[in-house]
Amino acid sequence: MHDADIDLRQLRCLVAIVDEGTFTDAAIALGLSQAAVSRTLASLERALGVRLLRRTSREVTPTATGLRVLAQARRVLADVSELVREATSGHERVRIGYAWSALGRHTVAFQRRWTAAHPGTDLHLVRVNSPSAGLAEGACDLSVVRRPLGDRRFDTAIVGLERRLCALAADDPLARRRSVRLADLTGRTLFIDRRTGTATPELWPPDIRPAVEETHDVDDWLTVIAAGRGIGVTAESTANQYPRPGIVYRPVRDAEPVAVRLAWWRGDPHPAHQAVLELLTDLYRTGRAAGEG
Repeated sequence: MHDADIDLRQLRCLVAIVDEGTFTDAAIALGLSQAAVSRTLASLERALGVRLLRRTSREVTPTATGLRVLAQARRVLADVSELVREATSGHERVRIGYAWSALGRHTVAFQRRWTAAHPGTDLHLVRVNSPSAGLAEGACDLSVVRRPLGDRRFDTAIVGLERRLCALAADDPLARRRSVRLADLTGRTLFIDRRTGTATPELWPPDIRPAVEETHDVDDWLTVIAAGRGIGVTAESTANQYPRPGIVYRPVRDAEPVAVRLAWWRGDPHPAHQAVLELLTDLYRTGRAAGEG
């Protein structure tokens, strides 16, 4: 059996007849003639090969099949409305994904400056722990990532740099220091998130690499470090976003900084992507923290 050729006009007509109760009232609601409503319903029943409505002199009621089709028709029409809203919401909303720590100390300043400069475009920050921070999954329109994206579907631009910090249990002997070196961490267990984390054993020379254990989320990572089971190395934004009792963050003096990138769909960037890129670059360049300026 081939798929029936059905259009949205037919589904709207069926829903209107049932909701309004008569063909006459449905015609008024749809702005059509009563004859057009009758023809449209008849074409839907023909396409499906089933009777959808029972007509008496006083009322119109769905058949058992009609009730099932009606429920599906409502879902299809709702999905289409959502599809249209998604496709046309670019100038009204921008969703920015991030895996761990948004924009660190610039997060609040970014939100406030965006609202002041673009009052007609709502900004939403969305945490998605995936390599593209939700971009590939459709959870966001743009994303902030802290390691290169190998996916050729996306373009990226570096908006700033962040220092690398070591996360330690508060009672760790190294916590008494103002900063640490990579060599100080040899012999420790390094907790990493392979999907989205910025720390890898390759930060260390081959002969002094730490042992590695995986975690799957920033909360999991913080919990095991606070318990003294190991250490973490992360971008400074994590310390700003996740201050945690029992954990201290110390700069790693000899580690390369982390590049913070904005990512977007190549060939189909969100209408706001240039404005977001400029504001983020300015925040990182001027070093303006939340509440300043």
